[in-house]
Amino acid sequence: MKSIDMKVKKMSDVRGTAAAAPLQTYNEAVEWINGLIPFGIRPGLERIERLMTLLGEPHRHLKFVHVAGTNGKGSTCAMLTSVLLQSGYDVGTFTSPYITKFTNRFQFNGEDIPEETLLELANRLYPFVAEIAASELGSPTMFEVSTALAILYYATVTFPDVVVWETGLGGRMDVTNIVTPIVSVITNVGYDHTDILGDTLEQIAAEKAGIIKPGVPVVSCVTQPEAAEVVRQTAADKRASLYLVGEQFTYEPSGGDAHGQTLVFRGPFRELQISLSLLGEHQCANAAGALMTLEVMRQYLAFVLDDEDLLTGFRNARWAGRLELVSGSPRIVIDGAHNPEGAESLAKSLPSIYRYRKLILMMGMLANKHHEAYLKHILPLVDTLILTEPDFRRKMDAAEMAGIVEKLRLSYAKEHVEVIVEQDWKKALALLKSRTEAEDLGVVSGTLYLISDVRAALLHQSDSEKGW
Repeated sequence: MKSIDMKVKKMSDVRGTAAAAPLQTYNEAVEWINGLIPFGIRPGLERIERLMTLLGEPHRHLKFVHVAGTNGKGSTCAMLTSVLLQSGYDVGTFTSPYITKFTNRFQFNGEDIPEETLLELANRLYPFVAEIAASELGSPTMFEVSTALAILYYATVTFPDVVVWETGLGGRMDVTNIVTPIVSVITNVGYDHTDILGDTLEQIAAEKAGIIKPGVPVVSCVTQPEAAEVVRQTAADKRASLYLVGEQFTYEPSGGDAHGQTLVFRGPFRELQISLSLLGEHQCANAAGALMTLEVMRQYLAFVLDDEDLLTGFRNARWAGRLELVSGSPRIVIDGAHNPEGAESLAKSLPSIYRYRKLILMMGMLANKHHEAYLKHILPLVDTLILTEPDFRRKMDAAEMAGIVEKLRLSYAKEHVEVIVEQDWKKALALLKSRTEAEDLGVVSGTLYLISDVRAALLHQSDSEKGW
């Protein structure tokens, strides 16, 4: 693996002198980028295209594997990264949101971007962002600047062989769609961000399928017939070879426990059995999609992926906050299920992986989610439900959530389920810990903003930053 060249271009190489750099510290750089959050989510590529033009089109010098989907994007990216690293490739990985630090989202060979490098690159971007902000386009958003910073990091500092590139939201109008990848991946389609992506599976699938490029192969684990048809038709229109689960490849879980699981993959080129440390049946689907992607890269794009490295890479793949056991006494699992499909996967996974007497579940959500559909999957499992609020501006009121629970209680909940409302997530976590006895299982679920805080508290991470 090559080492990172820390001699990033100084601000003087772009505009002005190094001493004139507007951002003096890493914290100032992160505050500047996060300070763009009020500009919100503004789908469209005009600002990122202008930014890339001003920077000299650096994205055109990189190879990307572009990953979209409702759930499973992060896990799929983790598996792809792990196998490619194990196989000897230099790999950039751009993901969101981050669980611990802002630097998590920009990784090279499994390591976060150094803080001083992020500062240098933020200063390179600063005058161009200001120039666009003063134009008719308006200010670039936080995610647009983060995406541009990732491209600069990979194209001018680390030079990876391939970048595993996760979409932010949707696909068609997501700023990550500025790139033309070597493979496109669509993990699945479900009801999330319906206020932006549409309120039918066909509409959401069309947005996700927007990452499909002419002639670029696409791998998908979309299963709903109406959504799969959208992906199929888009691929045909773009003359892109499609590898769709259930058609060009299949998978079958073949056993597992609280320490891992196995699955049998059958594809157009061969059959393989692989082992995963990531838990939950939904991770088998993610693994199958990742493996099909790697098979396309091996078969058609000259990537050398030996079986031993491939198997080791899947076995070693990790992704924080997904059915992650973070405390043994009391036993507490955290999982960032935040939409109905995620809740369904969590509900299937918990009783199949863990043995417990009572399930005590703490949850906190954002206000723009499908809470009823989520709770219909979760309520039948829980003995005690602790409703709290994430430390985030768009949080769902815990008392309002309790009202939804009451409406669903008779139809979906256990007869004697206990519901506790505690708005302060720290006090809610203390309740969860105190009520989870030796034979019980404590679970924290909901928005990743809550998962991030809880994980940091349980693992005593003092440098946790948390964010989108």
